[in-house]
Amino acid sequence: MDTWLRVTEAGLYCEPLDCFIDPTRPVKRAVLTHGHADHARPGHQGVLATKETLAIVKARYGENAAGSYQALAYDERLSMGEGSLRLAPAGHVLGSAQVVIEWRGVRAVISGDYKRRPDPTCQAFQVVPCDLYVTEATFGLPVFRHPPAEAEVARLLHSLSVFPERTHLLGAYALGKAQRLVRMLRLAGYERPIYLHGAMQALMALYQDFGVALGDLRPATSLKGEKLAGEIVVAPPSAISDRWSRRFADPVTAVASGWMRVRARARQSRAELPLVISDHADWDELLLTLKEVEAGEVWVTHGNEEALCHAAAGLGIRARALSLVGRGEAEQEAPA
Repeated sequence: MDTWLRVTEAGLYCEPLDCFIDPTRPVKRAVLTHGHADHARPGHQGVLATKETLAIVKARYGENAAGSYQALAYDERLSMGEGSLRLAPAGHVLGSAQVVIEWRGVRAVISGDYKRRPDPTCQAFQVVPCDLYVTEATFGLPVFRHPPAEAEVARLLHSLSVFPERTHLLGAYALGKAQRLVRMLRLAGYERPIYLHGAMQALMALYQDFGVALGDLRPATSLKGEKLAGEIVVAPPSAISDRWSRRFADPVTAVASGWMRVRARARQSRAELPLVISDHADWDELLLTLKEVEAGEVWVTHGNEEALCHAAAGLGIRARALSLVGRGEAEQEAPA
């Protein structure tokens, strides 16, 4: 299979369809799995993705981020070159997709990033049986077993009840994690206004434009710091250690990420309340996925590749590490 689907300097290239999947440098035709910056970069001549991902790309990089755009709905089959392509839900963020390529009776699925947990802001992951599965391995070690996200949100609400005099600064990546947390808070019955760092506002509005109900959202600058006691303020994780956070009196700093399972990472993030909430599959879910897609061959990229390859071999699956250059390097704010 590596004769027609192979790693190049620009990333993963499919020769029969003449396209790159999540290329790391400008190319003639790019197929994007989702809108995070280590997968969606500007400068391509043509971009194909879901309509939600295209909207995210334009919101982040401008209308001229690519020469042309082509939207493809989930499960809509497109003939390309000598084969066909369709997109299946990945459950990672709004519009995220797995790329399903078929050529000469062989099916390859490139997952991008994915999670298996319910997320009220995006379509759930779809299992697509295939011959070759390209999987991420962000949390590809047995130590990473994520608790229920609902329980972590309940911990945040409990802290609010215990410390009503303190602002709760919630560090969450601006695309996907922040919107998921706000929606989960609403589903848990939290109806008060939620205040936003300026970097959060554009993508929150985009999610709302696509029908995701996020409730009453207000700029954090609309009130002075002392007036936000007992309120939730959502900000990029980097803002928690920035001068911006000093305007709040005695804040509780919470950071939501799968990396909060690691105590050293929680300390590094200055998280008083680490919340283990991830937009990636954990160890058990990675193995479950490999079993369910029933692929005879698995390629593993961006994460703990060797551990997952070893586990796949134990399941009787041929596995190799891709070590794609540039994966995960562009996201600097703990999006996991």
